[in-house]
Amino acid sequence: MMKQLFTVFFNLPILFCSAQPATEIFLFDMKVTNGQVTLSNGENITKHKGYDNQPFFHPDQPVIYYSSFDDSGRSDIKVYDYHSGQTSNLTLTREREYSPTVTPDGNFISCIIQRDNGVQDLAKYPINGGKPEVLINHLKVGYHAWAADNKLFLFVLDDSVNNSLHYYYLDRNVDTVVAENIGRSLHKIPGQNAMSFVQKINDKQYVIKKYDLNTGVISSIIPALPGQDQLCWLQNNIIVMSDGSKLFSFRENSFIELKDRKWKPVIIEGDTSMLKGVTRLAVNIENTKLAMVVNE
Repeated sequence: MMKQLFTVFFNLPILFCSAQPATEIFLFDMKVTNGQVTLSNGENITKHKGYDNQPFFHPDQPVIYYSSFDDSGRSDIKVYDYHSGQTSNLTLTREREYSPTVTPDGNFISCIIQRDNGVQDLAKYPINGGKPEVLINHLKVGYHAWAADNKLFLFVLDDSVNNSLHYYYLDRNVDTVVAENIGRSLHKIPGQNAMSFVQKINDKQYVIKKYDLNTGVISSIIPALPGQDQLCWLQNNIIVMSDGSKLFSFRENSFIELKDRKWKPVIIEGDTSMLKGVTRLAVNIENTKLAMVVNE
Protein backbone atom coordinates (compact mmCIF):
# COMPACT_ATOMS: atom_id res chain seq x y z
CA MET A 1 0.00 0.00 0.00
CA MET A 2 2.83 2.39 0.82
CA LYS A 3 4.51 1.76 -2.53
CA GLN A 4 1.26 2.50 -4.34
CA LEU A 5 0.69 5.65 -2.30
CA PHE A 6 4.00 7.25 -3.16
CA THR A 7 4.22 6.10 -6.75
CA VAL A 8 0.70 6.85 -7.90
CA PHE A 9 -0.56 9.69 -5.78
CA PHE A 10 2.39 11.74 -4.68
CA ASN A 11 5.28 10.79 -6.94
CA LEU A 12 7.61 10.65 -3.94
CA PRO A 13 10.44 8.11 -4.17
CA ILE A 14 10.24 5.09 -1.88
CA LEU A 15 12.61 2.31 -0.99
CA PHE A 16 13.05 0.92 -4.48
CA CYS A 17 14.46 3.04 -7.28
CA SER A 18 12.48 1.00 -9.82
CA ALA A 19 9.30 2.56 -8.40
CA GLN A 20 10.26 5.92 -9.91
CA PRO A 21 10.77 6.80 -13.56
CA ALA A 22 14.35 7.52 -14.55
CA THR A 23 14.75 11.27 -14.95
CA GLU A 24 17.42 13.77 -15.96
CA ILE A 25 17.84 17.48 -15.30
CA PHE A 26 18.48 19.78 -18.26
CA LEU A 27 19.75 23.33 -17.80
CA PHE A 28 18.76 26.04 -20.29
CA ASP A 29 19.80 29.61 -20.86
CA MET A 30 16.75 31.85 -20.52
CA LYS A 31 15.80 35.35 -21.55
CA VAL A 32 12.56 37.27 -21.13
CA THR A 33 11.81 40.05 -23.62
CA ASN A 34 8.53 41.97 -23.39
CA GLY A 35 6.99 39.04 -21.56
CA GLN A 36 8.15 36.44 -24.10
CA VAL A 37 10.17 33.63 -22.49
CA THR A 38 12.86 32.05 -24.68
CA LEU A 39 15.04 29.05 -23.79
CA SER A 40 18.21 27.93 -25.55
CA ASN A 41 21.33 25.79 -25.17
CA GLY A 42 19.70 22.93 -23.28
CA GLU A 43 22.30 20.72 -21.59
CA ASN A 44 21.96 17.52 -19.56
CA ILE A 45 23.66 18.31 -16.26
CA THR A 46 23.07 14.96 -14.52
CA LYS A 47 23.90 12.26 -17.11
CA HIS A 48 23.20 9.62 -14.52
CA LYS A 49 21.14 6.47 -14.96
CA GLY A 50 18.09 6.63 -12.71
CA TYR A 51 16.32 9.30 -10.70
CA ASP A 52 17.67 12.87 -10.69
CA ASN A 53 15.01 15.38 -9.72
CA GLN A 54 13.82 18.32 -7.60
CA PRO A 55 16.34 21.00 -8.68
CA PHE A 56 16.70 24.18 -6.61
CA PHE A 57 18.98 27.15 -7.42
CA HIS A 58 21.15 28.80 -4.80
CA PRO A 59 20.11 32.49 -4.66
CA ASP A 60 23.65 33.90 -4.83
CA GLN A 61 25.90 31.20 -6.29
CA PRO A 62 25.97 29.34 -9.65
CA VAL A 63 24.80 26.17 -7.94
CA ILE A 64 21.85 23.78 -8.30
CA TYR A 65 20.89 21.34 -5.55
CA TYR A 66 18.95 18.22 -6.47
CA SER A 67 17.97 14.75 -5.24
CA SER A 68 19.60 11.71 -6.84
CA PHE A 69 19.29 7.94 -6.33
CA ASP A 70 22.35 5.81 -5.79
CA ASP A 71 22.59 2.21 -7.03
CA SER A 72 20.78 0.88 -3.95
CA GLY A 73 17.79 3.19 -4.39
CA ARG A 74 18.79 5.62 -1.64
CA SER A 75 18.58 9.31 -2.49
CA ASP A 76 21.14 11.92 -1.54
CA ILE A 77 21.38 15.65 -2.18
CA LYS A 78 23.85 16.54 -4.90
CA VAL A 79 25.32 19.92 -5.82
CA TYR A 80 26.00 20.99 -9.40
CA ASP A 81 28.15 24.05 -10.13
CA TYR A 82 27.12 25.28 -13.58
CA HIS A 83 30.17 27.50 -13.97
CA SER A 84 32.69 24.73 -13.40
CA GLY A 85 30.48 21.84 -14.49
CA GLN A 86 31.44 19.93 -11.32
CA THR A 87 29.05 17.77 -9.26
CA SER A 88 29.52 16.88 -5.59
CA ASN A 89 27.49 15.41 -2.73
CA LEU A 90 26.00 17.47 0.09
CA THR A 91 24.73 14.30 1.76
CA LEU A 92 25.82 10.67 1.64
CA THR A 93 23.64 8.92 4.19
CA ARG A 94 21.59 5.82 4.91
CA GLU A 95 18.48 8.01 4.88
CA ARG A 96 16.73 9.34 1.77
CA GLU A 97 16.73 13.10 1.24
CA TYR A 98 14.37 14.93 -1.12
CA SER A 99 13.36 18.46 -2.14
CA PRO A 100 16.55 20.37 -1.21
CA THR A 101 15.73 24.04 -0.58
CA VAL A 102 17.96 26.90 0.54
CA THR A 103 16.62 28.37 3.78
CA PRO A 104 15.83 32.12 3.90
CA ASP A 105 18.97 32.86 5.93
CA GLY A 106 21.13 31.09 3.33
CA ASN A 107 22.87 28.96 5.94
CA PHE A 108 21.11 25.63 5.47
CA ILE A 109 19.53 23.27 2.98
CA SER A 110 16.12 22.16 4.19
CA CYS A 111 14.81 18.87 2.85
CA ILE A 112 12.50 15.94 3.43
CA ILE A 113 14.17 12.98 5.14
CA GLN A 114 12.38 9.70 4.54
CA ARG A 115 13.06 7.01 7.11
CA ASP A 116 12.96 3.25 6.60
CA ASN A 117 9.79 3.08 8.70
CA GLY A 118 7.96 5.42 6.29
CA VAL A 119 8.23 8.54 8.46
CA GLN A 120 8.96 11.73 6.52
CA ASP A 121 10.53 14.54 8.54
CA LEU A 122 11.42 18.07 7.55
CA ALA A 123 15.05 18.77 8.47
CA LYS A 124 17.93 21.04 7.52
CA TYR A 125 21.60 20.42 6.80
CA PRO A 126 24.33 23.06 7.11
CA ILE A 127 24.85 24.35 3.59
CA ASN A 128 28.54 23.41 3.68
CA GLY A 129 27.82 19.93 5.04
CA GLY A 130 27.28 18.46 8.48
CA LYS A 131 24.66 16.73 10.57
CA PRO A 132 20.96 17.48 10.09
CA GLU A 133 18.64 19.23 12.50
CA VAL A 134 15.07 17.95 12.48
CA LEU A 135 12.52 20.77 12.23
CA ILE A 136 9.20 18.91 12.02
CA ASN A 137 8.73 15.23 12.89
CA HIS A 138 5.07 15.03 13.91
CA LEU A 139 3.66 15.55 10.41
CA LYS A 140 4.27 13.48 7.29
CA VAL A 141 5.69 16.23 5.10
CA GLY A 142 5.79 15.61 1.35
CA TYR A 143 6.89 19.03 0.03
CA HIS A 144 7.70 22.41 1.50
CA ALA A 145 8.45 26.05 0.67
CA TRP A 146 9.66 28.87 2.89
CA ALA A 147 7.32 31.85 3.25
CA ALA A 148 9.79 33.73 5.50
CA ASP A 149 12.15 33.03 8.37
CA ASN A 150 10.41 30.40 10.54
CA LYS A 151 7.31 30.30 8.29
CA LEU A 152 6.59 27.42 5.94
CA PHE A 153 4.05 26.13 3.46
CA LEU A 154 3.79 22.34 3.83
CA PHE A 155 2.24 19.62 1.68
CA VAL A 156 1.20 17.13 4.37
CA LEU A 157 0.13 13.54 3.72
CA ASP A 158 -2.88 13.05 5.99
CA ASP A 159 -3.59 9.43 5.01
CA SER A 160 -3.41 7.10 2.02
CA VAL A 161 -5.83 9.26 0.01
CA ASN A 162 -5.86 12.81 1.37
CA ASN A 163 -3.32 15.60 1.64
CA SER A 164 -3.52 19.16 2.93
CA LEU A 165 -1.72 22.49 2.75
CA HIS A 166 -0.42 23.77 6.09
CA TYR A 167 0.87 27.23 6.94
CA TYR A 168 3.32 26.53 9.75
CA TYR A 169 5.00 28.98 12.17
CA LEU A 170 8.12 27.07 13.13
CA ASP A 171 9.24 29.24 16.06
CA ARG A 172 5.76 29.28 17.65
CA ASN A 173 4.64 25.78 16.62
CA VAL A 174 1.42 27.23 15.19
CA ASP A 175 -0.09 25.09 12.44
CA THR A 176 -2.99 26.21 10.21
CA VAL A 177 -4.57 24.09 7.49
CA VAL A 178 -5.09 26.36 4.47
CA ALA A 179 -6.48 24.01 1.81
CA GLU A 180 -7.17 20.37 0.99
CA ASN A 181 -6.31 18.20 -2.03
CA ILE A 182 -3.43 20.26 -3.38
CA GLY A 183 -0.65 19.71 -5.89
CA ARG A 184 3.06 19.32 -5.22
CA SER A 185 4.27 22.74 -6.34
CA LEU A 186 4.56 25.31 -3.52
CA HIS A 187 6.27 28.67 -4.12
CA LYS A 188 7.01 32.07 -2.63
CA ILE A 189 5.94 34.52 -5.33
CA PRO A 190 8.83 36.88 -6.24
CA GLY A 191 8.19 40.50 -5.30
CA GLN A 192 5.01 39.69 -3.38
CA ASN A 193 4.23 38.76 0.19
CA ALA A 194 2.31 35.78 -1.08
CA MET A 195 2.61 32.07 -1.79
CA SER A 196 1.21 30.00 -4.63
CA PHE A 197 -0.17 26.48 -4.67
CA VAL A 198 -2.20 24.31 -7.03
CA GLN A 199 -5.72 23.33 -6.02
CA LYS A 200 -7.03 20.08 -7.50
CA ILE A 201 -10.71 20.39 -8.40
CA ASN A 202 -10.85 16.91 -9.99
CA ASP A 203 -8.45 14.54 -11.79
CA LYS A 204 -7.93 16.92 -14.72
CA GLN A 205 -9.05 20.35 -13.52
CA TYR A 206 -6.46 22.19 -11.44
CA VAL A 207 -6.24 25.90 -10.55
CA ILE A 208 -3.14 27.88 -9.56
CA LYS A 209 -3.99 29.90 -6.48
CA LYS A 210 -2.42 32.64 -4.40
CA TYR A 211 -2.35 32.90 -0.60
CA ASP A 212 -1.84 36.48 0.62
CA LEU A 213 0.47 36.27 3.64
CA ASN A 214 -0.76 39.63 4.95
CA THR A 215 -4.48 38.91 4.86
CA GLY A 216 -4.83 35.14 4.51
CA VAL A 217 -7.05 35.69 1.47
CA ILE A 218 -6.90 33.00 -1.25
CA SER A 219 -7.50 34.00 -4.88
CA SER A 220 -7.32 32.19 -8.22
CA ILE A 221 -4.55 33.12 -10.67
CA ILE A 222 -5.21 30.90 -13.72
CA PRO A 223 -6.41 27.36 -14.49
CA ALA A 224 -3.37 25.09 -14.62
CA LEU A 225 -2.54 23.16 -17.76
CA PRO A 226 -4.68 19.98 -17.75
CA GLY A 227 -3.52 17.49 -15.14
CA GLN A 228 -0.34 19.46 -14.33
CA ASP A 229 0.72 20.75 -10.92
CA GLN A 230 4.39 21.73 -11.41
CA LEU A 231 5.46 25.30 -12.17
CA CYS A 232 8.01 27.99 -11.42
CA TRP A 233 7.81 31.77 -10.96
CA LEU A 234 9.96 34.27 -12.82
CA GLN A 235 10.28 37.94 -11.96
CA ASN A 236 7.57 40.33 -13.20
CA ASN A 237 4.76 37.96 -12.13
CA ILE A 238 5.43 35.40 -14.87
CA ILE A 239 4.62 31.70 -14.35
CA VAL A 240 6.20 28.96 -16.46
CA MET A 241 4.50 25.56 -16.70
CA SER A 242 4.65 22.49 -18.95
CA ASP A 243 1.97 20.25 -20.38
CA GLY A 244 4.54 17.44 -20.37
CA SER A 245 6.10 18.09 -23.77
CA LYS A 246 5.89 21.85 -24.33
CA LEU A 247 6.37 24.88 -22.09
CA PHE A 248 4.03 27.83 -21.60
CA SER A 249 4.08 31.10 -19.68
CA PHE A 250 1.50 33.41 -18.14
CA ARG A 251 1.93 36.89 -16.71
CA GLU A 252 -0.36 37.41 -13.74
CA ASN A 253 -2.95 40.12 -14.43
CA SER A 254 -5.84 40.59 -12.02
CA PHE A 255 -7.67 42.88 -14.47
CA ILE A 256 -8.40 39.99 -16.85
CA GLU A 257 -11.33 37.73 -16.04
CA LEU A 258 -10.21 34.26 -14.90
CA LYS A 259 -11.94 32.56 -17.84
CA ASP A 260 -10.06 34.81 -20.30
CA ARG A 261 -6.57 34.23 -18.92
CA LYS A 262 -4.44 32.34 -21.47
CA TRP A 263 -1.12 30.53 -21.55
CA LYS A 264 1.51 31.68 -24.07
CA PRO A 265 3.99 29.25 -25.69
CA VAL A 266 7.60 29.46 -24.53
CA ILE A 267 10.10 29.59 -27.41
CA ILE A 268 12.75 26.87 -27.23
CA GLU A 269 15.63 27.34 -29.64
CA GLY A 270 17.66 24.39 -30.90
CA ASP A 271 17.14 20.72 -30.07
CA THR A 272 13.87 19.94 -28.27
CA SER A 273 14.07 16.14 -28.37
CA MET A 274 14.62 16.02 -24.59
CA LEU A 275 11.13 17.43 -23.94
CA LYS A 276 9.36 14.28 -22.81
CA GLY A 277 7.61 13.81 -19.52
CA VAL A 278 8.54 17.31 -18.33
CA THR A 279 7.75 17.78 -14.64
CA ARG A 280 9.76 19.91 -12.24
CA LEU A 281 10.94 23.38 -13.23
CA ALA A 282 13.24 25.76 -11.37
CA VAL A 283 14.71 29.15 -12.20
CA ASN A 284 17.63 31.19 -10.85
CA ILE A 285 16.97 34.55 -9.22
CA GLU A 286 18.46 36.48 -12.16
CA ASN A 287 16.04 34.75 -14.55
CA THR A 288 18.87 33.71 -16.86
CA LYS A 289 18.80 29.94 -16.21
CA LEU A 290 15.98 27.40 -16.10
CA ALA A 291 16.33 23.80 -14.89
CA MET A 292 13.89 21.24 -16.27
CA VAL A 293 13.27 17.64 -15.20
CA VAL A 294 12.50 15.24 -18.06
CA ASN A 295 12.15 11.49 -18.46
CA GLU A 296 15.23 9.64 -19.65
